[in-house]
Amino acid sequence: MEDKEQLIDQSVLAEDVAEKIKYNFFDFFLVKPLDPVKVTKEFSRPVATGTPVEDANGIKAQDFDNVETEVKEVNSDFRRGIVLKRPMWMEAERSADAPPMIDIKVGDIVIFRDPAGLRFDLLKDSRLLRQFDILGKEQ
Repeated sequence: MEDKEQLIDQSVLAEDVAEKIKYNFFDFFLVKPLDPVKVTKEFSRPVATGTPVEDANGIKAQDFDNVETEVKEVNSDFRRGIVLKRPMWMEAERSADAPPMIDIKVGDIVIFRDPAGLRFDLLKDSRLLRQFDILGKEQ
């Protein structure tokens, strides 16, 4: 419940911030990334089974028959972010027979690959994402 309330507060905050940003973007969404999501991943590495043995050519070789698996908590390859601005083409009037477009509004939480987009240093810790950089929207 507390997480929901925090997201609602961020949505209201995003709309307030959006009104103060004096830029309009032609093709980009302006997104403020949220804290990285932590995930649990398994990492495997080979383990030597003995000491190196020299062959007839003088090359030392070692067997790696065993595998050691370690579980670590790491940052996800994906990020969540809150939309601060939409591209201008989404704000324009659309005809009734125009094909439907994605429904992303200011304040929505979107998901994107962590390295996606362009860093936008005119607004601290924000990114410019194209429509195709956005993989989904939280409900």
